[in-house]
Amino acid sequence: MKQSTCITVAAINMLLAVAAGAFGAHGLKAVLSAELLAVWQTAAHYQMAHALGLFGIGILMAQWSDATLLRRSGMLMLSGIVIFSGSLYALALTGITWLGAITPIGGLAFLLSWATLAWCAYRRQSL
Repeated sequence: MKQSTCITVAAINMLLAVAAGAFGAHGLKAVLSAELLAVWQTAAHYQMAHALGLFGIGILMAQWSDATLLRRSGMLMLSGIVIFSGSLYALALTGITWLGAITPIGGLAFLLSWATLAWCAYRRQSL
């Protein structure tokens, strides 16, 4: 993922996270149970937090000459958003509980993304 792509994807995910949060708070409040509404809000929260992470990765790509690990971190973070938040959005809307079994895969992608970013920063520090 290139720097401009990363920042674009981050901005789009921020837009979608804000829209999803507002939709959950206003449009779904009367439709979903409190439990499923909490699932929806968790999805929006994690999408927003990791969209900010993507934005930071995009900024770092412009600053650091070797962006290979940053690109990997960004792809993992985007995968986490799609899998983690996507499965929770789908679970909240459909009530299909087996979708919750997919969510930890997205969580693992988030963890690997942050670990890759930490490793990238550590390696840069030791140069």
